[in-house]
Amino acid sequence: MKMEKVKLEVPANCNLILGQSHFIKTVEDLHEALINTVPQIKFGLAFAEASGDCYLRYSGNDEHLELFASEKMMEIRAGHSFLIYLREAYPINVLQRIKNVPEVVNIFCATANPVEVLIIETEQGRGIIGVVDGFTPKKIEAEEDIAFRHKLLRDIGYKL
Repeated sequence: MKMEKVKLEVPANCNLILGQSHFIKTVEDLHEALINTVPQIKFGLAFAEASGDCYLRYSGNDEHLELFASEKMMEIRAGHSFLIYLREAYPINVLQRIKNVPEVVNIFCATANPVEVLIIETEQGRGIIGVVDGFTPKKIEAEEDIAFRHKLLRDIGYKL
């Protein structure tokens, strides 16, 4: 058994969603979920099959993000996992819809932070055992940090 990490960079003005699902239909269903939830979204998604032809399947509406997602998923190569890079929308806008796709089993992370994907490889194949999302917290927020958080959420329209 071998363990490795795969680093996922996030292009400027993008976020990523890494998850697990169980069927070839995932590619088309995720594509439809994204575009039907946020019509102006730009995205590329890749899905690693775990049976049959074991192809890396991909889709999207942004050629650069499709290529980026496909290249990164070929580094991960964990069966039944998917990777979405998106721009002009945020994970908060699409996550519930993605979770409602019948094939989706798990979401590992949804972030704009750099990610390290922890992979285990056996004779049978590869699997994701976890992720490191971003960096280690440095301190507990103080009153001025709480005020900043409250103001930010209101300024960007997430709170009244």
